[in-house]
Amino acid sequence: MYKVLYEGKSKVICEGPDKDSLVIRFKDSATAFNGEKKEEIPGKGRLNAAISNLIYSYLAKNGIETHVIEVIDDISLVVKKTEIVMVEIIVRNVAAGGFSKKYGIEEGSPLKNTTVEFSVKSDELGDPMINESQITAIGLATADELQEMTRQALKINKLLIDLFVKAGIRLIDFKLEFGRRNGRLILCDEISPDSCRLWEAGTDKKLDKDRFRRDLGNLAESYQYVLRRLQNV
Repeated sequence: MYKVLYEGKSKVICEGPDKDSLVIRFKDSATAFNGEKKEEIPGKGRLNAAISNLIYSYLAKNGIETHVIEVIDDISLVVKKTEIVMVEIIVRNVAAGGFSKKYGIEEGSPLKNTTVEFSVKSDELGDPMINESQITAIGLATADELQEMTRQALKINKLLIDLFVKAGIRLIDFKLEFGRRNGRLILCDEISPDSCRLWEAGTDKKLDKDRFRRDLGNLAESYQYVLRRLQNV
């Protein structure tokens, strides 16, 4: 058993098998609204781990460097230790969620171009939105790092759209995290229905954490559907 270093809302971070690695364990916890809403959903951790591992393997095969070293079991994996950039990058293809509410755009409205946003990675502050000049002003990342994060995020977006289209799923939006390692920025954290908005093609049925946020029910069943569709691509 590896020593626990930090327990977050959906994952536990532990010491790794060596000084340059960590172990991540996915939890069954579902949270929303900065942790104000919580519930244990049996099997959720296993489903998120399986989906994220499948997506990260696909991205790695297509030239995206990720933090994944190896999968240990159905909820645990060994990852490269990085210095996490304390800025999350959000990519949107369709108006939904907070974007729709903030700008008065009907959810599901197509966007004339893909949008890229940044937020501070801070549960205490509520992950506030922040612009590039503010990020560089307070030293969260350099201009070059923001440019590289944006470049990678847009490449990942294209790759994920291609993958999900084949699975009969629409990629509405998603968030990413990056870490610094050996002078490079590499993709960290997870890509799963917890961090993406995914709608079923043709019906626009929600298949992501909005089912928990909005009390739609059947979250585990929806995640299982996403996994099954991706496995069949």
